Amino acid sequence: MAAGGDHGSPDSYRSPLASRYASPEMCFVFSDRYKFRTWRQLWLWLAEAEQTLGLPITDEQIQEMKSNLENIDFKMAAEEEKRLRHDVMAHVHTFGHCCPKAAGIIHLGATSCYVGDNTDLIILRNALDLLLPKLARVISRLADFAKERASLPTLGFTHFQPAQLTTVGKRCCLWIQDLCMDLQNLKRVRDDLRFRGVKGTTGTQASFLQLFEGDDHKVEQLDKMVTEKAGFKRAFIITGQTYTRKVDIEVLSVLASLGASVHKICTDIRLLANLKEMEEPFEKQQIGSSAMPYKRNPMRSERCCSLARHLMTLVMDPLQTASVQWFERTLDDSANRRICLAEAFLTADTILNTLQNISEGLVVYPKVIERRIRQELPFMATENIIMAMVKAGGSRQQAASVVKQEGGDNDLIERIQVDAYFSPIHSQLDHLLDPSSFTGRASQQVQRFLEEEVYPLLKPYESVMKVKAELCL
Repeated sequence: MAAGGDHGSPDSYRSPLASRYASPEMCFVFSDRYKFRTWRQLWLWLAEAEQTLGLPITDEQIQEMKSNLENIDFKMAAEEEKRLRHDVMAHVHTFGHCCPKAAGIIHLGATSCYVGDNTDLIILRNALDLLLPKLARVISRLADFAKERASLPTLGFTHFQPAQLTTVGKRCCLWIQDLCMDLQNLKRVRDDLRFRGVKGTTGTQASFLQLFEGDDHKVEQLDKMVTEKAGFKRAFIITGQTYTRKVDIEVLSVLASLGASVHKICTDIRLLANLKEMEEPFEKQQIGSSAMPYKRNPMRSERCCSLARHLMTLVMDPLQTASVQWFERTLDDSANRRICLAEAFLTADTILNTLQNISEGLVVYPKVIERRIRQELPFMATENIIMAMVKAGGSRQQAASVVKQEGGDNDLIERIQVDAYFSPIHSQLDHLLDPSSFTGRASQQVQRFLEEEVYPLLKPYESVMKVKAELCL
């Protein structure tokens, strides 16, 4: 930072995403050290490629740059930026100060976006690589939960009103299906990322064409070599000064969609906690409320919902930024992108860490679920009872009249049990009222869904499945 307070001090604002919530590994990817170290790596790759293609760069200069990749004088860089009002040139000077022999060839032929945009693309790729296994682990934990409770009947809700029965596992598969779509989308966006490469000030590569005295092939080779050194399979053929800001839209749209999935899941968990059918993990020393210590508030799910709302809104930044990039580039993207890209990934990281923690300790209360089913099941069973009476020789119309007109609140079955008219089916009532007979193919759907869609999707992440979630706060 060129100016500002001491960001490690309690007297200065610090983003809660970094200080309270996000994982150390995600915070590091968006740290100044990682960013500026990557700038230096990009300058080294450029010099190596330029040397290979015949520019007068010595091995001694290359070695000097290699030896000082980590030797970053942040204080000097801040002072230089304050003086020059240019972050990239401040770091060119700072790198050159510790590499005096190589100073003249650092950033040779490049524009600021060579390091700025290419570093952003490397960071986006690496941040996505951190999110993918975390999301896979959440899906895996929920899949275990769904498999174990695939046949456990529970009352379904539409409009948050009692509906037909489903199973706890089938409901969980609704959550998993959304997250599987998110996993596929994250992987697609990650694999679709292209390097900006070596393009020059307006994307024409004119400066490099001049360096190589009009040798078009060498300029193309330079672009290809640096792209490969950075670990990308492809680079943009067409850029302005920057890579198209549509890339940022693509990435943050997928993260926003993940936010929507997590918000829905954690809202369901919060509602089920109110019904006392399910709870998120609650630690022994955890306090639910300062005034009401008996409460068991679903604070993790509430945190996920709170942060997911923030994540969903962040996609508006790149949408608006891309729409106002005049011609080859305007600089009004820079300050906005410093905030929204980092915040989106730190927020996504936080909600996935938290959701994994939740999914590893979900508690189900079958007796509470059973009691709620018994309150509603008699009314769901009326059609089955009527049909059983018809099969036993009774009149459908008379049976329906008795069931619907004489049934009271929750005592319908008791009335039927003492009503002589229904004596032909009294012995069948237990079977007719078995909750599992009202869940349709839910358990079979769970099994097929997990085997055909979920487990194959998780296979590439098997090696990281055992990692447990750790919450910062």
